[in-house]
Amino acid sequence: MTFRFAFLVLAAGLLGTAPALAAPLDRSALVARLCGSAAEMGEAAGTLITLAASGSAEDRAFAAPLARAAMEKKLTCDEAGALLTAGGGTLDAITSAPRAEQGASRAPVLSLKNRAVFELADAALALRSAASPAERASALRTLERKPGSLPDGLLDAAAAEETDAGLKGQIETLAQTAALNASDIAKRITAIGRVADNPSRRALAQVGALKQDPAYAGDPAFRAAVDAGISRIERGIAIGDTLAALYNGLSFASILFMAAIGLAIIFGLMGVINLAQGEFIMIGAYVTWLVQEGLRRAAPALVDWYLVLAIPAAFLVTAAIGVALEAALLRHLYRRPLMSLLATWAVSLFLVNLVRVGFGTQNLQFETPFYVTGGVPVIGDFIFTWNRMFAILFAVVTLALTTALIRFTPLGLNIRAVTQNRDMAACIGIPTRRVDMMAFGLGSGLAGLAGLALSPIYSVNPQMGQNFIIDSFMVVVLGGVGTIAGTVVAALGIGQINVLIEPLWGAVAAKVIVLLMIIAFLQWRPEGLFAVKGRRK
Repeated sequence: MTFRFAFLVLAAGLLGTAPALAAPLDRSALVARLCGSAAEMGEAAGTLITLAASGSAEDRAFAAPLARAAMEKKLTCDEAGALLTAGGGTLDAITSAPRAEQGASRAPVLSLKNRAVFELADAALALRSAASPAERASALRTLERKPGSLPDGLLDAAAAEETDAGLKGQIETLAQTAALNASDIAKRITAIGRVADNPSRRALAQVGALKQDPAYAGDPAFRAAVDAGISRIERGIAIGDTLAALYNGLSFASILFMAAIGLAIIFGLMGVINLAQGEFIMIGAYVTWLVQEGLRRAAPALVDWYLVLAIPAAFLVTAAIGVALEAALLRHLYRRPLMSLLATWAVSLFLVNLVRVGFGTQNLQFETPFYVTGGVPVIGDFIFTWNRMFAILFAVVTLALTTALIRFTPLGLNIRAVTQNRDMAACIGIPTRRVDMMAFGLGSGLAGLAGLALSPIYSVNPQMGQNFIIDSFMVVVLGGVGTIAGTVVAALGIGQINVLIEPLWGAVAAKVIVLLMIIAFLQWRPEGLFAVKGRRK
């Protein structure tokens, strides 16, 4: 009650009246004041604003039409009370029951002062009661013009009830602004602490602006609170920026790893420079899109899960193309590295143009499933986004399964044997040609999975694979040809360094600097980070 009385005194000061609010709400008395003098209407407006902040849901639903009707001249006062004009008929303002006018009637006229307060009351009630997010957003824009006139608790209550995430953030921001500019120094100091609890650059600007406030120079406690708040926010921003750089670097590294792991197997086993590896990534993304479109037509309820359901399709289709390419073309060129390079380049051009003819050159449109939508604010401006986390987790699972296949299966044992010494492996009965074919299919299938992982966060078009082939070779050569561990470490290193350099000198300069660093490293260690043990021939 102290809060209600304090606010109504403030509203009355604006209107030159002395408010009175009964608890519980006397609806008849409220309607009578709406039909009274200008001073009584001002009191009624103050009551409506207070109801928006602390009234029950039933009282807010009762009061919401009154403020709007008074402004739109749809409120009519007669001998029995008041009527609301709605849907071509009239309703009793207190009971909401249909009734006709009784005796002489008149429509209350709002003064300029009263209209301003009624607009505030209407917006405050709409923020708490309107069903549509658009209506609540419109009400919030009205309240933003007078944040200092809002009662305590209104915006906090509205934010707690808001279901729209974007609108909820706007309400919370306005609540911070209103509290930071309150007349009570103690409330402002408390508000500074609350803002500092959620550090961001917006919060830093809000609190930093208080240095220009007269209270900063005149009140030591306020000045200390502002300085401490700025220090806390800056510390939070620094931590957030560091975490964001690490997270973005890890995300980029996961993409590089997914693009390079298949190439590492192919290049490490057969020494084939497969320039079509980027196109296998592109094909994996297109297969993912086809699965999405098929689900949209055959099983719309499962569209959100197309990324999961497309995993076997993307792997098998690209693996089958890889096996066919190895069997029809590359197995005849193993002793001719230049010809195999030219052959895979020709295959790359063929696949790009085939996709252009079949699907066009425009970017494909992908649905964004709920499990890769949005993110969680952590600290500062760092947001833990789910689409990047999906790529990271997908890369981790792919790494685990690939490592298990290479280490604990007969195919993996054969691949390792052929990689270390092809002639000796052939001498002990390992079918090296078949191993080559299966390994090429495995590497191609892994590239297809890379395309699937990229589809939610990257532009999918016929040219997308060409953007990854150079980076993939850098990762493979830096890590050490044919080693999974080297591929992982090289991807992490290149990803983190690229993300750290790019904000300083730009994306192009970052790639050039990373390339120069790799060249310098290979001058010192030509075999890369991890060299395969054994002899190769």
